[in-house]
Amino acid sequence: MRLHVPLRLFGWILALAPLTGIAAPSSYTGSAPVNSQSDDERVGALKTALANVVIEQAGDPGVVARPEVAKAVEKAERYMLQYSYRRNTGGDAAMTLVVQFDATAVDQMLQRLGLGALANVPVAPETPTEATLWIGDIRTADDYARVIGYLGKSNFVKAAQPMQATADGILVRVSLSTDLAHFLDAVAMERTLAASTTRADGADAALVLAR
Repeated sequence: MRLHVPLRLFGWILALAPLTGIAAPSSYTGSAPVNSQSDDERVGALKTALANVVIEQAGDPGVVARPEVAKAVEKAERYMLQYSYRRNTGGDAAMTLVVQFDATAVDQMLQRLGLGALANVPVAPETPTEATLWIGDIRTADDYARVIGYLGKSNFVKAAQPMQATADGILVRVSLSTDLAHFLDAVAMERTLAASTTRADGADAALVLAR
């Protein structure tokens, strides 16, 4: 398939330029009440903050009672990127500890524990891969934004750069944290994109926007 960029789709890409070259979110935010900035209190509050992130991602407040989850939460410092304190104007605690946790590391932990969006996806090997994807059935600017947004939120996509377009699809270069096969398995589970039999020249895999 010969690629060209029709004016209509080229206009979408220009209008949505800030979405290109995207990367997945780098952190999750968790918080916990504290009465001081002491090291001892911070250690416990870090665990509470991570537990809150796990609960939010798993969608189950009781999940932290599982021994394997509690053991992972005990290692909260391993997942921390940075923290800060916010003073409270009311409530029982004088301050709130606000913690940024490494989203990639937390997602991998949740996946190992069978929790969250990728609970049923086998743990993928860490095999950084560069690949080119053909994604078809893109009819509108909203379709384009949906595809780019999906890639930006994927745990396996470190960066994505649209390269070329036809009237109904785009060629995207992706930097993956795993191999292409495991990425495509995750795509199939999540059902935003589906496998396609139509493939552009130079594409390593062909997908289509699911309806």
